[in-house]
Amino acid sequence: MAPTPEQVTAALATVNDPEIRRPITELEMVKSVDISPEGAVRVGIFLTVAGCPMKDTITRDVTAAVGRIEGVRGVTVELDVMSAEQRKALQTRLRGDRGPEKEIPFAKAGSLTRVFAVASGKGGVGKSSVTVNLAAAMAASGLKVGVVDADIYGHSVPRMLGVSELPTKVEDMIMPPVAHDIKVISVGMFKPPGNTPVVWRGPMLDRALYQFLSDVYWGDLDILLMDLPPGTGDIAISVAQRMPSAELLVVTTPQQAAAEVAERAGSIASQTHQQVAGVIENMAWLPCPHCDERIAVFGEGGGQAVADGLTRTLGARVPLLGQIPIDLRLREGGDEGKPLVLTDPDTPAAAELRRIATGLSSKGASLKGRQLNLSPA
Repeated sequence: MAPTPEQVTAALATVNDPEIRRPITELEMVKSVDISPEGAVRVGIFLTVAGCPMKDTITRDVTAAVGRIEGVRGVTVELDVMSAEQRKALQTRLRGDRGPEKEIPFAKAGSLTRVFAVASGKGGVGKSSVTVNLAAAMAASGLKVGVVDADIYGHSVPRMLGVSELPTKVEDMIMPPVAHDIKVISVGMFKPPGNTPVVWRGPMLDRALYQFLSDVYWGDLDILLMDLPPGTGDIAISVAQRMPSAELLVVTTPQQAAAEVAERAGSIASQTHQQVAGVIENMAWLPCPHCDERIAVFGEGGGQAVADGLTRTLGARVPLLGQIPIDLRLREGGDEGKPLVLTDPDTPAAAELRRIATGLSSKGASLKGRQLNLSPA
């Protein structure tokens, strides 16, 4: 017997839009369903925009979902494009009927998203590698994770996560690409082809960050990680002003020179009234290939020194969250767009990154910087 329209609709309800991550039936992307007496099914699908980069994925998923219904003898997917009115309705459905002033959803009082701003005093300490591997570990554990590559001048997150697609624009919303179940946005996705530098000053940097946070449709994230540029410049200040509830993760190496600079980067919290979630010591040691000893390539104690110094400065305990050993595969995974925590999860470096990710994601959200809406009885 040929399937019923109800069966086909139920199957289509299991297909999520790859960018929005919600069922295509809920997003009103299903244009039509036609079923022949012989069981051939023709499904019409509305794409959000012409040339949608996810059209092949949608076609494949729809074909697979409908093809599993008993009695189906063939599936044909016909693609169309939403009208301007349909796209506007979609935007309203996703984000509500917002006024002329755009909002940063993570800065709203009711936001349940944990925001971690990954900072360092200087470049070269592996801040971006730590960011993408923490994100990948959290996503692999079932959390909904997003990453903002806020290092405008030194953006590298798309390469490290293997992002090949470009963002899709729906009205004034930006749909971020997804890699390893992580939503990602970076200024590198908006530049001309080639390794063109970004030559911007303070106001433009702040505007770019604001658009990444307000124009991008992130959905209901559990965790948002922000890869900040080194130091305490414009972006760090903008993050503190626009999202005071963002918690700082300070990355350093054991080297004392790097630790001193990292402590200064974390001390910005004393002026911005942010919370420092902890310190991560990267490149902590090199496992000896011929024995069980650890080789302190960059010295020892830098991470704990930063944690102790920030504890004294801020007047609240700042923990050393973990010490990540040197692993060649961590660098190779970054170059290939394959995070170590996914490709070699049992290596010492990956195990430590996963342990740190578990600890961060299991902590309760801080109330610092949040409106509590208290009133006298």
